[in-house]
Amino acid sequence: MNEVVGRDDLLLLTLDTLRHDVAAELAAAGRIPHLARHLPGGAWERRHAPGSFTYASHQAMFAGFLPTPAAPGPHPRLFAARFAGSETTAGRTYVFDTPDLVSGLAAAGYRTVCIGGVGFFNKQGALGDVLPGMFQESHWEPAFGVASPTSFEAQVERAEQVVCALPRDQRLFLFLNASALHQPNWFHLPGATREAGDTRASHAAALEYIDRHIGRLFAAMSSRRRCFAIVCSDHGTTYGDDGYTGHRLAHEAVWTVPYAHFFLEPSA
Repeated sequence: MNEVVGRDDLLLLTLDTLRHDVAAELAAAGRIPHLARHLPGGAWERRHAPGSFTYASHQAMFAGFLPTPAAPGPHPRLFAARFAGSETTAGRTYVFDTPDLVSGLAAAGYRTVCIGGVGFFNKQGALGDVLPGMFQESHWEPAFGVASPTSFEAQVERAEQVVCALPRDQRLFLFLNASALHQPNWFHLPGATREAGDTRASHAAALEYIDRHIGRLFAAMSSRRRCFAIVCSDHGTTYGDDGYTGHRLAHEAVWTVPYAHFFLEPSA
C-alpha cells in the first residue's frame, strides 16, 4: 500500500450486514454483474469479520484491522498503526502514526469523507457521532438510512457531489456505509410484505439493488484518477439459522463476510 497511499484516491465501501454465502451465490449466478466484473476472478474472498455488529467492526477497521482471510495466517495487513510486536505489519503495509487510519490518511494529505448509513453513523446523539466524528467531513440524513428503499441511490448521489466539489489535485478517502442490506430489507423483494418481514431472499434482493447503482459510485471515484477500492461486509446476519435471528452473536453466518479489493482505473 505504500505505493498507493499518496498517489491514488481511496474508497472503503462497507455493505453493512451482507452475508458471505448470499454474496457468493449471487456472484456465481450472474445476479450482481456490476460488482462481479471488479471482483478478482469474479468471486468474493471469504473472510472473517473483526466484529459481530457495526460499531465494533468499524472501530476495528478504522484502526487498520480489515476482515481477515478465513484461513490460517499470519496475514499481512494493508494498513496498520505503528506499534512494536505487530505480526501482521509487513514491508508493503502502510503504517500510520495516528490513533486510526482516518486521521493517518488526513495527515498524509487526504480529504477524509464519511457518508453514513446505519444508525451508528446518523450523528443523532453522542454514540452516533463517534464514527463519523473521525472524518473531516461527514454526511447523514434519513434518506441514507435503513428505512429508506432508495438509500443507496441517495448515498451515491451525495458521493458524486463530494467528488465534484473537490479540487482536482486533492486526494480523497471516501468511506460509504451502505445501509440497504440491514434490516428492514423486505421492501427490496417484489411481492414481500412488512408482515412477512425480512428473509434471506430479501437480503439477496437488497444486494441486487445495490448492484444496479454501484456503477455510478465507481465511476465517480475513478473520474479524477485511479482509485483503490475496498468493498466488504462488516458482519453478516442470521435469518433463523440454527434458531438465531439477527447479529451481535457468534454464528458462522455473522462472522463470515465477503471481501474484495481492486483498482478502479480512470476512464479515457
